[in-house]
Amino acid sequence: MKKSGAFAAILIIVALLASIIVFVFVLGNPGNFKTPEKTSPVNLLGAAYLGGFVIVALMAISIMVITYTIERWLSTNKAKGKGSIETFLKQVQLTLRDGNIDETIALCDKQKGSIANILRQGLERYQLLAIDKAMDPEKKLQEVKNAIEEAMGLELPLLNTNLSALATLASVSVLVGLFGTVTGMIKSFQALATAGTPNAAELSAGISEALFNTAGGLFGAIVGTISYNFFLTKVGNITYMIDEATYNLLAIIALKK
Repeated sequence: MKKSGAFAAILIIVALLASIIVFVFVLGNPGNFKTPEKTSPVNLLGAAYLGGFVIVALMAISIMVITYTIERWLSTNKAKGKGSIETFLKQVQLTLRDGNIDETIALCDKQKGSIANILRQGLERYQLLAIDKAMDPEKKLQEVKNAIEEAMGLELPLLNTNLSALATLASVSVLVGLFGTVTGMIKSFQALATAGTPNAAELSAGISEALFNTAGGLFGAIVGTISYNFFLTKVGNITYMIDEATYNLLAIIALKK
């Protein structure tokens, strides 16, 4: 959890700095405007610059969403381990039924996924307890269950890490975009409220700010929501396989009592 908090803090700082740099030096480049005052953009970059400080926040949120998406993709792929999980589980069942505990543990070491790590903990505990002939078989099975639960307590939180951050960023992105939309519309109505002919530049700047902020908020929300649901489903599938694998392991051990 501490590592996750440190990662989040570093990501926020880096995302804000990167967004400020892009806003000032890329969007705010004088070449994107007709005048030095930067009020009349000549392209989309200049128009985005008129979105103001809210654009910086939206860019930072988008960077964080994309970063968390990449991090979750790498983490869930690592959790799946090497090769097909279904093939691995079949091999584990076959070797375990034959009584080859060492070979089964070797398969877990080779697979290197979350399921393999949990099964290995249970198998190592069972292998250690199998030496004690005086110990009650029911107690042995309970000890193996405890070892599996301890391993699951370590592995499952890692699978769900940063999913709540993705969901939060998706929600915040919409709200920040809405805030930018409102501020842009306020500027537009202020331009219309002036006596005489409305200032066309101020009117267009306000509308541009509103639209760009809306688009930025929707982008972060769409990417964040899709990523959250995708990885939530992926984690759910891995968790289901963990439950099935541990159930089969305990069933085979119970038959060998």
